[in-house]
Amino acid sequence: MLGKATHPQDYPHSGNPKKKKKLAEKILPQKVRDLVPESQAYMDLLAFERKLDATIMRKRLDIQEALKRPMKVKKKLRIFISNTFYPARGEGGAAGGEGTSDDATVASWELRVEGRLLEDNKPSEPSKGKRKFSSFFKSLVIELDKDLYGPDNHLVEWHRTPTTQETDGFQVKRPGDKNVRCTILLLLDYQPHQFKLDPRLSRLLGRHTQTRPVIITALWQYIKTHKLQDAHEREYINCDKYLEQIFNLPRMKFAEIPGRLNQLLFPPDPIMISHVITVEGPEQKKTSCYDIDVEVDDNLKNQMSNFLLSTNSQQDIQNLDSKIHETVETINSLKTNREFYLSFAKDPQHFMHKWLLSQNRDLKQMTDVVGCPEEERRAQYYYQPWTGEAVNRYFYTKIQQKRAELEQALGIRSN
Repeated sequence: MLGKATHPQDYPHSGNPKKKKKLAEKILPQKVRDLVPESQAYMDLLAFERKLDATIMRKRLDIQEALKRPMKVKKKLRIFISNTFYPARGEGGAAGGEGTSDDATVASWELRVEGRLLEDNKPSEPSKGKRKFSSFFKSLVIELDKDLYGPDNHLVEWHRTPTTQETDGFQVKRPGDKNVRCTILLLLDYQPHQFKLDPRLSRLLGRHTQTRPVIITALWQYIKTHKLQDAHEREYINCDKYLEQIFNLPRMKFAEIPGRLNQLLFPPDPIMISHVITVEGPEQKKTSCYDIDVEVDDNLKNQMSNFLLSTNSQQDIQNLDSKIHETVETINSLKTNREFYLSFAKDPQHFMHKWLLSQNRDLKQMTDVVGCPEEERRAQYYYQPWTGEAVNRYFYTKIQQKRAELEQALGIRSN
Protein backbone atom coordinates (compact mmCIF):
# COMPACT_ATOMS: atom_id res chain seq x y z
CA MET A 1 0.00 0.00 0.00
CA LEU A 2 2.86 2.34 0.79
CA GLY A 3 4.49 1.87 -2.60
CA LYS A 4 1.24 2.38 -4.48
CA ALA A 5 0.36 5.53 -2.60
CA THR A 6 3.71 7.26 -2.81
CA HIS A 7 5.28 6.56 -6.18
CA PRO A 8 4.24 9.08 -8.82
CA GLN A 9 5.01 6.72 -11.67
CA ASP A 10 2.12 4.53 -10.51
CA TYR A 11 -0.27 7.22 -11.79
CA PRO A 12 -0.14 7.03 -15.59
CA HIS A 13 -0.77 10.11 -17.73
CA SER A 14 -4.47 9.96 -18.50
CA GLY A 15 -4.80 13.29 -20.32
CA ASN A 16 -6.63 13.54 -23.60
CA PRO A 17 -4.05 13.52 -26.43
CA LYS A 18 -6.26 15.88 -28.44
CA LYS A 19 -6.29 18.44 -25.65
CA LYS A 20 -4.48 21.59 -26.65
CA LYS A 21 -1.26 21.99 -24.75
CA LYS A 22 -0.44 25.24 -22.98
CA LEU A 23 2.84 27.04 -23.18
CA ALA A 24 3.23 26.83 -19.38
CA GLU A 25 3.37 23.04 -19.68
CA LYS A 26 6.61 23.33 -21.67
CA ILE A 27 8.42 25.36 -19.01
CA LEU A 28 10.84 23.52 -16.76
CA PRO A 29 10.39 24.00 -12.97
CA GLN A 30 12.85 26.31 -11.25
CA LYS A 31 14.23 23.46 -9.11
CA VAL A 32 15.13 21.51 -12.25
CA ARG A 33 16.88 24.54 -13.72
CA ASP A 34 18.85 24.96 -10.49
CA LEU A 35 19.89 21.32 -10.52
CA VAL A 36 20.75 21.25 -14.24
CA PRO A 37 22.33 24.57 -15.34
CA GLU A 38 22.46 23.32 -18.96
CA SER A 39 18.64 23.50 -19.06
CA GLN A 40 18.94 27.28 -19.47
CA ALA A 41 19.72 26.65 -23.14
CA TYR A 42 16.29 25.01 -23.50
CA MET A 43 14.61 28.00 -21.83
CA ASP A 44 16.41 30.35 -24.23
CA LEU A 45 15.14 28.31 -27.17
CA LEU A 46 11.63 28.48 -25.71
CA ALA A 47 11.83 32.29 -25.49
CA PHE A 48 13.12 32.44 -29.08
CA GLU A 49 10.23 30.20 -30.20
CA ARG A 50 7.72 32.62 -28.67
CA LYS A 51 9.29 35.54 -30.54
CA LEU A 52 9.36 33.52 -33.77
CA ASP A 53 5.68 32.53 -33.40
CA ALA A 54 4.72 36.17 -32.84
CA THR A 55 6.71 37.26 -35.91
CA ILE A 56 5.16 34.54 -38.10
CA MET A 57 1.66 35.47 -36.94
CA ARG A 58 2.30 39.13 -37.70
CA LYS A 59 3.64 38.25 -41.15
CA ARG A 60 0.63 36.04 -41.86
CA LEU A 61 -1.66 38.97 -41.06
CA ASP A 62 0.42 41.21 -43.34
CA ILE A 63 0.17 38.64 -46.14
CA GLN A 64 -3.59 38.35 -45.70
CA GLU A 65 -3.91 42.14 -46.02
CA ALA A 66 -1.61 42.17 -49.06
CA LEU A 67 -3.65 39.48 -50.82
CA LYS A 68 -6.73 41.70 -50.63
CA ARG A 69 -5.01 44.17 -52.96
CA PRO A 70 -4.22 43.40 -56.62
CA MET A 71 -0.59 42.45 -57.04
CA LYS A 72 0.63 43.14 -60.56
CA VAL A 73 4.03 43.26 -62.19
CA LYS A 74 4.93 44.72 -65.58
CA LYS A 75 6.32 42.40 -68.22
CA LYS A 76 7.14 42.66 -71.88
CA LEU A 77 4.76 41.13 -74.37
CA ARG A 78 6.47 40.59 -77.72
CA ILE A 79 4.04 40.86 -80.62
CA PHE A 80 4.92 39.15 -83.90
CA ILE A 81 3.18 40.54 -86.98
CA SER A 82 3.87 38.43 -90.06
CA ASN A 83 2.42 38.33 -93.52
CA THR A 84 2.75 35.67 -96.19
CA PHE A 85 2.09 36.28 -99.86
CA TYR A 86 0.59 33.56 -102.03
CA PRO A 87 0.96 34.40 -105.73
CA ALA A 88 -1.60 33.21 -108.22
CA ARG A 89 -0.91 29.78 -109.69
CA GLY A 90 -0.87 31.24 -113.16
CA GLU A 91 1.91 33.61 -112.11
CA GLY A 92 4.00 31.45 -109.80
CA GLY A 93 3.04 27.93 -110.71
CA ALA A 94 3.08 25.88 -107.51
CA ALA A 95 4.76 28.66 -105.53
CA GLY A 96 1.67 29.08 -103.42
CA GLY A 97 2.28 25.62 -101.92
CA GLU A 98 -0.07 24.18 -99.41
CA GLY A 99 -1.04 27.63 -98.14
CA THR A 100 -2.93 28.57 -101.32
CA SER A 101 -6.66 29.07 -101.19
CA ASP A 102 -9.26 27.13 -103.11
CA ASP A 103 -9.27 29.83 -105.78
CA ALA A 104 -5.54 29.53 -106.53
CA THR A 105 -5.80 31.67 -109.67
CA VAL A 106 -6.11 34.81 -107.47
CA ALA A 107 -3.09 36.16 -105.56
CA SER A 108 -3.66 36.59 -101.83
CA TRP A 109 -1.87 37.40 -98.58
CA GLU A 110 -2.27 36.24 -95.01
CA LEU A 111 -1.65 38.41 -91.94
CA ARG A 112 -0.94 36.82 -88.56
CA VAL A 113 -0.79 38.62 -85.20
CA GLU A 114 0.78 36.51 -82.46
CA GLY A 115 2.76 37.09 -79.29
CA ARG A 116 4.32 35.70 -76.14
CA LEU A 117 5.59 36.95 -72.80
CA LEU A 118 9.31 37.46 -72.33
CA GLU A 119 10.05 35.46 -69.19
CA ASP A 120 13.49 36.98 -68.41
CA ASN A 121 15.19 33.67 -69.26
CA LYS A 122 13.54 31.97 -66.29
CA PRO A 123 12.53 28.32 -66.81
CA SER A 124 8.77 28.04 -66.81
CA GLU A 125 7.02 25.56 -64.60
CA PRO A 126 5.93 22.52 -66.63
CA SER A 127 2.67 22.22 -64.69
CA LYS A 128 1.74 25.84 -65.34
CA GLY A 129 0.13 26.44 -68.72
CA LYS A 130 1.19 29.41 -70.79
CA ARG A 131 -1.20 32.31 -70.99
CA LYS A 132 -2.95 32.68 -74.34
CA PHE A 133 -2.15 35.73 -76.44
CA SER A 134 -5.77 36.88 -76.72
CA SER A 135 -6.20 36.91 -72.94
CA PHE A 136 -4.19 40.14 -72.73
CA PHE A 137 -6.66 42.14 -74.81
CA LYS A 138 -10.22 43.33 -74.63
CA SER A 139 -10.50 43.99 -78.35
CA LEU A 140 -8.43 43.96 -81.54
CA VAL A 141 -9.18 45.93 -84.69
CA ILE A 142 -7.23 45.68 -87.96
CA GLU A 143 -7.94 48.58 -90.31
CA LEU A 144 -6.91 47.90 -93.90
CA ASP A 145 -6.52 50.41 -96.72
CA LYS A 146 -10.04 51.63 -97.47
CA ASP A 147 -9.13 52.50 -101.09
CA LEU A 148 -8.16 48.89 -101.80
CA TYR A 149 -10.88 47.02 -99.91
CA GLY A 150 -13.76 49.48 -99.80
CA PRO A 151 -15.67 50.94 -96.85
CA ASP A 152 -17.46 47.66 -96.05
CA ASN A 153 -14.54 45.21 -96.06
CA HIS A 154 -11.59 47.15 -94.67
CA LEU A 155 -12.20 46.47 -90.94
CA VAL A 156 -11.46 43.22 -89.09
CA GLU A 157 -12.71 43.31 -85.49
CA TRP A 158 -12.48 41.00 -82.49
CA HIS A 159 -14.10 41.83 -79.15
CA ARG A 160 -14.06 39.84 -75.94
CA THR A 161 -17.34 38.31 -74.77
CA PRO A 162 -18.19 36.16 -71.73
CA THR A 163 -18.02 33.07 -73.95
CA THR A 164 -14.78 33.95 -75.75
CA GLN A 165 -12.41 31.07 -76.37
CA GLU A 166 -8.81 32.21 -75.86
CA THR A 167 -6.43 31.80 -78.78
CA ASP A 168 -2.70 32.10 -79.42
CA GLY A 169 -3.09 34.53 -82.30
CA PHE A 170 -5.25 36.15 -84.97
CA GLN A 171 -5.26 35.46 -88.69
CA VAL A 172 -6.62 37.55 -91.57
CA LYS A 173 -6.59 36.51 -95.21
CA ARG A 174 -7.49 38.71 -98.16
CA PRO A 175 -6.97 38.62 -101.94
CA GLY A 176 -4.47 41.08 -103.37
CA ASP A 177 -1.05 41.45 -104.93
CA LYS A 178 -0.21 44.99 -103.78
CA ASN A 179 1.40 46.31 -100.64
CA VAL A 180 -1.27 47.20 -98.07
CA ARG A 181 -0.97 49.72 -95.28
CA CYS A 182 -2.83 48.66 -92.17
CA THR A 183 -3.31 49.90 -88.62
CA ILE A 184 -3.63 47.43 -85.76
CA LEU A 185 -5.44 48.70 -82.65
CA LEU A 186 -4.98 46.63 -79.48
CA LEU A 187 -6.99 47.49 -76.36
CA LEU A 188 -5.49 45.89 -73.27
CA ASP A 189 -7.76 44.06 -70.85
CA TYR A 190 -6.83 45.70 -67.54
CA GLN A 191 -7.70 43.76 -64.39
CA PRO A 192 -8.85 45.61 -62.37
CA HIS A 193 -10.20 48.18 -64.83
CA GLN A 194 -8.09 51.24 -65.52
CA PHE A 195 -9.10 54.65 -66.81
CA LYS A 196 -7.40 57.42 -68.72
CA LEU A 197 -7.37 60.67 -66.76
CA ASP A 198 -8.43 64.06 -68.05
CA PRO A 199 -5.28 65.88 -69.29
CA ARG A 200 -5.55 68.57 -66.59
CA LEU A 201 -6.05 65.99 -63.81
CA SER A 202 -3.27 63.85 -65.28
CA ARG A 203 -0.80 66.73 -65.10
CA LEU A 204 -1.88 67.52 -61.53
CA LEU A 205 -1.53 63.96 -60.19
CA GLY A 206 1.24 62.72 -62.45
CA ARG A 207 -0.84 59.74 -63.58
CA HIS A 208 -1.93 58.93 -67.12
CA THR A 209 -3.84 55.64 -66.80
CA GLN A 210 -4.72 54.06 -63.47
CA THR A 211 -7.39 52.27 -61.47
CA ARG A 212 -10.09 54.28 -59.72
CA PRO A 213 -8.89 53.52 -56.15
CA VAL A 214 -5.35 54.62 -57.02
CA ILE A 215 -6.65 57.84 -58.58
CA ILE A 216 -8.75 58.68 -55.52
CA THR A 217 -5.81 57.92 -53.23
CA ALA A 218 -3.51 60.16 -55.27
CA LEU A 219 -6.09 62.96 -55.19
CA TRP A 220 -6.48 62.63 -51.42
CA GLN A 221 -2.70 62.75 -51.04
CA TYR A 222 -2.65 65.99 -53.06
CA ILE A 223 -5.37 67.45 -50.82
CA LYS A 224 -3.46 66.54 -47.64
CA THR A 225 -0.13 67.80 -48.99
CA HIS A 226 -1.60 71.20 -49.87
CA LYS A 227 -3.80 71.32 -46.74
CA LEU A 228 -7.02 71.86 -48.65
CA GLN A 229 -9.27 70.17 -46.08
CA ASP A 230 -11.50 72.70 -44.29
CA ALA A 231 -10.28 73.29 -40.73
CA HIS A 232 -13.80 73.58 -39.26
CA GLU A 233 -15.92 71.38 -41.53
CA ARG A 234 -13.63 68.44 -42.10
CA GLU A 235 -15.88 66.81 -44.68
CA TYR A 236 -15.38 69.77 -47.04
CA ILE A 237 -12.43 70.50 -49.32
CA ASN A 238 -11.46 74.02 -50.33
CA CYS A 239 -10.30 73.76 -53.91
CA ASP A 240 -7.16 75.57 -55.00
CA LYS A 241 -7.00 77.18 -58.43
CA TYR A 242 -6.05 73.92 -60.13
CA LEU A 243 -8.83 71.82 -58.59
CA GLU A 244 -11.28 74.64 -59.20
CA GLN A 245 -10.40 74.62 -62.90
CA ILE A 246 -10.84 70.84 -63.06
CA PHE A 247 -14.04 70.46 -61.01
CA ASN A 248 -15.53 73.94 -61.78
CA LEU A 249 -16.47 74.73 -58.18
CA PRO A 250 -14.61 76.38 -55.26
CA ARG A 251 -15.68 73.93 -52.55
CA MET A 252 -16.96 70.37 -52.39
CA LYS A 253 -17.42 67.43 -50.05
CA PHE A 254 -14.91 64.63 -50.12
CA ALA A 255 -17.77 62.16 -50.55
CA GLU A 256 -18.65 63.90 -53.85
CA ILE A 257 -15.24 63.24 -55.42
CA PRO A 258 -15.96 59.68 -56.73
CA GLY A 259 -19.08 60.92 -58.50
CA ARG A 260 -17.41 64.02 -59.94
CA LEU A 261 -14.51 61.91 -61.21
CA ASN A 262 -16.80 60.05 -63.61
CA GLN A 263 -16.74 62.91 -66.10
CA LEU A 264 -12.93 63.10 -65.88
CA LEU A 265 -12.19 59.42 -66.50
CA PHE A 266 -12.19 57.89 -69.98
CA PRO A 267 -11.46 54.50 -71.50
CA PRO A 268 -7.73 53.93 -71.96
CA ASP A 269 -6.18 54.57 -75.34
CA PRO A 270 -5.57 51.49 -77.51
CA ILE A 271 -2.10 50.51 -78.62
CA MET A 272 -1.69 51.55 -82.25
CA ILE A 273 0.72 49.71 -84.56
CA SER A 274 1.21 50.80 -88.18
CA HIS A 275 2.25 47.96 -90.42
CA VAL A 276 2.77 47.45 -94.15
CA ILE A 277 1.73 44.11 -95.63
CA THR A 278 4.47 43.57 -98.21
CA VAL A 279 3.93 41.31 -101.18
CA GLU A 280 7.14 42.24 -103.00
CA GLY A 281 10.63 40.82 -102.73
CA PRO A 282 12.11 37.34 -102.86
CA GLU A 283 10.85 36.31 -99.40
CA GLN A 284 7.17 35.48 -99.29
CA LYS A 285 6.96 35.65 -95.44
CA LYS A 286 7.97 38.77 -93.57
CA THR A 287 7.81 39.28 -89.78
CA SER A 288 7.97 42.39 -87.59
CA CYS A 289 8.33 42.45 -83.79
CA TYR A 290 6.94 44.95 -81.30
CA ASP A 291 7.32 44.97 -77.52
CA ILE A 292 4.60 46.38 -75.27
CA ASP A 293 4.21 46.57 -71.50
CA VAL A 294 1.48 44.46 -69.92
CA GLU A 295 0.49 43.83 -66.32
CA VAL A 296 0.32 40.24 -65.12
CA ASP A 297 -0.35 38.67 -61.75
CA ASP A 298 2.74 38.54 -59.59
CA ASN A 299 3.94 34.98 -58.98
CA LEU A 300 4.62 36.08 -55.43
CA LYS A 301 0.86 36.21 -54.88
CA ASN A 302 0.55 32.48 -55.57
CA GLN A 303 3.48 31.78 -53.28
CA MET A 304 1.89 33.86 -50.52
CA SER A 305 -1.44 32.06 -50.93
CA ASN A 306 0.30 28.68 -50.85
CA PHE A 307 2.13 29.76 -47.69
CA LEU A 308 -1.14 30.59 -45.95
CA LEU A 309 -2.81 27.37 -47.09
CA SER A 310 0.18 25.11 -46.53
CA THR A 311 -0.23 22.55 -43.75
CA ASN A 312 2.76 20.35 -44.60
CA SER A 313 4.87 21.48 -41.66
CA GLN A 314 2.00 21.80 -39.18
CA GLN A 315 1.85 18.07 -38.49
CA ASP A 316 5.61 17.91 -37.93
CA ILE A 317 5.45 20.87 -35.55
CA GLN A 318 2.58 19.29 -33.60
CA ASN A 319 4.49 16.00 -33.32
CA LEU A 320 7.58 17.79 -32.04
CA ASP A 321 5.47 19.79 -29.57
CA SER A 322 3.94 16.56 -28.28
CA LYS A 323 7.40 15.08 -27.76
CA ILE A 324 8.48 18.21 -25.86
CA HIS A 325 5.42 18.04 -23.61
CA GLU A 326 5.96 14.35 -22.94
CA THR A 327 9.62 15.01 -22.09
CA VAL A 328 8.72 17.85 -19.71
CA GLU A 329 6.08 15.65 -18.03
CA THR A 330 8.67 12.90 -17.60
CA ILE A 331 11.11 15.42 -16.07
CA ASN A 332 8.42 16.62 -13.63
CA SER A 333 7.64 13.03 -12.69
CA LEU A 334 11.31 12.30 -12.03
CA LYS A 335 11.58 15.50 -10.00
CA THR A 336 8.67 14.37 -7.81
CA ASN A 337 10.30 10.95 -7.33
CA ARG A 338 13.58 12.58 -6.36
CA GLU A 339 11.91 14.86 -3.81
CA PHE A 340 10.04 11.86 -2.36
CA TYR A 341 13.17 9.78 -1.85
CA LEU A 342 15.20 12.70 -0.53
CA SER A 343 12.53 13.53 2.09
CA PHE A 344 12.38 9.91 3.22
CA ALA A 345 16.18 9.63 3.41
CA LYS A 346 16.65 12.81 5.48
CA ASP A 347 14.06 12.06 8.25
CA PRO A 348 12.13 8.79 7.84
CA GLN A 349 10.06 9.20 11.06
CA HIS A 350 8.87 12.74 10.29
CA PHE A 351 8.24 11.77 6.67
CA MET A 352 6.06 8.80 7.65
CA HIS A 353 4.08 10.92 10.08
CA LYS A 354 3.35 13.55 7.42
CA TRP A 355 2.54 10.86 4.91
CA LEU A 356 0.01 9.15 7.25
CA LEU A 357 -1.73 12.48 7.87
CA SER A 358 -1.87 13.12 4.14
CA GLN A 359 -3.25 9.65 3.44
CA ASN A 360 -5.90 10.16 6.15
CA ARG A 361 -7.07 13.39 4.53
CA ASP A 362 -7.16 11.76 1.11
CA LEU A 363 -9.14 8.80 2.48
CA LYS A 364 -11.73 11.09 4.03
CA GLN A 365 -12.15 12.99 0.77
CA MET A 366 -12.52 9.81 -1.27
CA THR A 367 -15.05 8.18 1.11
CA ASP A 368 -16.97 11.38 2.07
CA VAL A 369 -16.59 10.49 5.80
CA VAL A 370 -17.73 13.23 8.25
CA GLY A 371 -15.75 13.67 11.47
CA CYS A 372 -12.79 11.63 12.71
CA PRO A 373 -13.76 7.94 13.00
CA GLU A 374 -10.39 6.98 14.45
CA GLU A 375 -10.75 9.43 17.39
CA GLU A 376 -14.45 8.91 17.89
CA ARG A 377 -14.02 5.24 18.69
CA ARG A 378 -12.01 6.08 21.84
CA ALA A 379 -13.68 7.07 25.17
CA GLN A 380 -11.37 10.02 25.76
CA TYR A 381 -12.99 11.76 22.81
CA TYR A 382 -16.27 12.16 24.77
CA TYR A 383 -14.69 13.68 27.92
CA GLN A 384 -13.93 16.99 26.24
CA PRO A 385 -15.52 20.30 27.51
CA TRP A 386 -17.93 20.59 24.61
CA THR A 387 -19.62 17.22 25.20
CA GLY A 388 -21.99 18.50 27.94
CA GLU A 389 -23.46 21.20 25.71
CA ALA A 390 -23.66 18.77 22.82
CA VAL A 391 -25.74 16.33 24.91
CA ASN A 392 -28.13 19.11 26.00
CA ARG A 393 -28.58 20.26 22.40
CA TYR A 394 -29.21 16.68 21.32
CA PHE A 395 -31.95 16.08 23.96
CA TYR A 396 -33.55 19.46 23.25
CA THR A 397 -33.79 18.64 19.57
CA LYS A 398 -35.31 15.23 20.28
CA ILE A 399 -37.90 16.74 22.69
CA GLN A 400 -38.95 19.27 20.07
CA GLN A 401 -39.39 16.53 17.49
CA LYS A 402 -41.54 14.41 19.86
CA ARG A 403 -43.65 17.43 20.83
CA ALA A 404 -44.31 18.23 17.15
CA GLU A 405 -45.34 14.65 16.49
CA LEU A 406 -47.73 14.65 19.51
CA GLU A 407 -49.36 17.94 18.54
CA GLN A 408 -49.88 16.69 15.02
CA ALA A 409 -51.47 13.50 16.31
CA LEU A 410 -53.87 15.38 18.68
CA GLY A 411 -54.70 18.06 16.12
CA ILE A 412 -53.38 20.91 18.24
CA ARG A 413 -52.26 23.85 16.19
CA SER A 414 -49.05 25.41 17.42
CA ASN A 415 -48.91 29.17 17.74
